[in-house]
Amino acid sequence: ETAPLTSKKDVSDCNEGEDCKGNGLLVRNPKSALRLGEDGNKVHPSQGDKGEAAQISNGYSGVQSSVPCNGMGELKELEDRETWSKKIDFLLSVIGYAVDLGNVWRFPYICYQNGGGAFLIPYTIMAIFGGIPLFYMELALGQYHRNGCISIWRKICPIFKGIGFAICIIDLYVASYYNTIMAWAFYYLVSSFTAELPWTSCTNAWNTGNCTNYFSKDNVSWSLHSISPAEEFYTRQVLQVHRSNGLDDLGGISWQLTLCLLLIFTIVYFSIWKGVKTSGKVVWVTATFPYIILFILLVRGATLPGAWRGVLYYVKPDWQKLLATEVWVDAAAQIFFSLGPGFGVLLAYASYNKFHNNCYQDALVTSTVNCLTSFVSGFVIFTVLGYMAEMRNEDVSEVAKDTGPSLLFITYAEAIANMPASTFFAIIFFLMLLTLGLDSTFAGLEGVITGVLDEFPHVWSKRRELFVLGLTIICFLASLATLTFGGAYVVKLFEEYATGPAVLTVVFLEAIAVAWFYGITQFCNDVKEMLGFTPGWYWRVCWAAISPIFLLFVTCSFLSNPPELRLFDYNYPYWTTVVGYCIGTSSIICIPIYMVYRLIITPGTLKERILKSITPETATEIPFGDIRMNAV
Repeated sequence: ETAPLTSKKDVSDCNEGEDCKGNGLLVRNPKSALRLGEDGNKVHPSQGDKGEAAQISNGYSGVQSSVPCNGMGELKELEDRETWSKKIDFLLSVIGYAVDLGNVWRFPYICYQNGGGAFLIPYTIMAIFGGIPLFYMELALGQYHRNGCISIWRKICPIFKGIGFAICIIDLYVASYYNTIMAWAFYYLVSSFTAELPWTSCTNAWNTGNCTNYFSKDNVSWSLHSISPAEEFYTRQVLQVHRSNGLDDLGGISWQLTLCLLLIFTIVYFSIWKGVKTSGKVVWVTATFPYIILFILLVRGATLPGAWRGVLYYVKPDWQKLLATEVWVDAAAQIFFSLGPGFGVLLAYASYNKFHNNCYQDALVTSTVNCLTSFVSGFVIFTVLGYMAEMRNEDVSEVAKDTGPSLLFITYAEAIANMPASTFFAIIFFLMLLTLGLDSTFAGLEGVITGVLDEFPHVWSKRRELFVLGLTIICFLASLATLTFGGAYVVKLFEEYATGPAVLTVVFLEAIAVAWFYGITQFCNDVKEMLGFTPGWYWRVCWAAISPIFLLFVTCSFLSNPPELRLFDYNYPYWTTVVGYCIGTSSIICIPIYMVYRLIITPGTLKERILKSITPETATEIPFGDIRMNAV
């Protein structure tokens, strides 16, 4: 631990509001100074050791000196925080985090469900006034204060430190089910290395009498009871949900999926165990590969018969939908969960940037790429859905009933299986799903790792590899419930309740803490120190009012209309809704608990305790040459 050093002489020599130079120290309203080691020895540079004063962007003037008096003390240069090897590593990591499986399955479904091309209007409005300002705010906070999601609150508003703990719990919940979806994709990938894909026929051991292969050369009629071979492969071979009676009887654990998940966590561990230096190299593959595959699949889909029917269904505007409140709620929720503030990832990734990196430009570039990727993914999906409708001789709306992972693992997998060169397209498609999921997992775990290591540096700073190993083991063990025969029901429950309302609440409180407690003016001054310019009125109004209202609007809409869960033929009983809310509350309960704890341990009257708890307690270090300064 290091502590600021000032002397009484320094204070007396400084006038109020002026920068001071003396004894080789940098002082602002004498509250800022070079930081020394724990020994607390005073520094008295000799006459000739003083350099010329140097001006920096935030108004500090400084003289550098590092010669201790009498050889008793030693000025320690604070170790620079690890930074990205290249700027592109950071950009690819953020893009890889934001562009995930949800861009491929969630956006296309929500788009056609809410008016097709007309949906782009509320989506764009919500992005401009809600999603992108929050995205920019988190990047700026992380880059300026250079801390993870827990310890950063000491420099912003200490009483809100519980937000950091809540974020870590939410990230662990996500890791416990999100990687299981990748295990399904990995199972499909391994199964694709055959001359004939196993979900193309009805002659397998897992098939039932209702299996109907309408792609076969025989004249086969499709009835209400018909089930495609792709659906039976997904439900009876991969998930084996027929061996579970629901959440109250999950059944045994699938050893095949367990092996797949173990391999995925092994890849994750060796990608992030050394920090951003290694994960920044891995994302060169995991963040760029999906775009190559999306382009190949887009070209292939556009050449399929009936593709135009799917595209027309996707983009044809239904202007009446814009009058429905649900459409605007879906647009707000989609842009929020797509860009991903509130998971501690943007704070962590930005904290490894160089101090003067242009995070404003980064926010605009990465958020734009993310939104365009979602839109293009819709064409990739719906060209194939149009092809499926053509083959079934049905309307596209009948084919597009599958939502969520089923859209990928049933509908799209079936379409691929009946294309020429099906094995090749199946391999690259499921490889794309794996890479889309991997860099999002890297990011989620890095949010936890950076938060804990920055909060407890004396324990874990030199033991990162050990901590990451323990974290991946915990996440793997927590995922075992999702690997059971009824694991898909658990995944659905966690996806709907463990993250949605909890993350919305966390980011709402984060926006309030930054805008109204830390202060918009102070935050804009921080941005000016980094970038050289002050955010305009548009950004100020969004951070102070529009974005919090945007979050409150989505949260209240979710709580007033909780989703009715149904998966395959299983209707979730009422008690699962209670369990879901308990899971969601278990993370955000950290926030009021820490507030109470903070007020109890702070000395003084109640008013003094509150004032101390909302006042930043730790100075932010500003890089300056080979030394670092504290900015209060």
